[in-house]
Amino acid sequence: MAQPAGSKMLKTRDEHFIELFIGNLLRVCILLTIAIVLLGASISLPSTFDSRPSYAKFLSEPSALRSVPAIITDALTGDGRAIIQSGMLLLILTPILRVAFSVIAFLYEKDYLYVGMTLLVLGLLMFSLSGG
Repeated sequence: MAQPAGSKMLKTRDEHFIELFIGNLLRVCILLTIAIVLLGASISLPSTFDSRPSYAKFLSEPSALRSVPAIITDALTGDGRAIIQSGMLLLILTPILRVAFSVIAFLYEKDYLYVGMTLLVLGLLMFSLSGG
């Protein structure tokens, strides 16, 4: 059974909207990441000009910059290093958001094979980020 001419046009318009949305999502996330990192750097860097790094021993990040809740809490208080770290978290979150939106887009298109494959990719991303 042939589809009406208007339904093919509608599908093309929907696909175009999905592609534009994903492109804009990636663009906005990257621009926000840049803005957040620059803000954190402008707060953090001026205070580091007077200090000299000691390369004799390794000092890791403070414990407050090792967990997501601590990073967000410190970033909200204005800590420059935590603001930079939160920008990096947004950068890590960007591809996850893209894959998650792809699941929704494939569900909308009723393409269940790609829904399953995209959910598998999303699961693998989440597993790898959880330390697995």
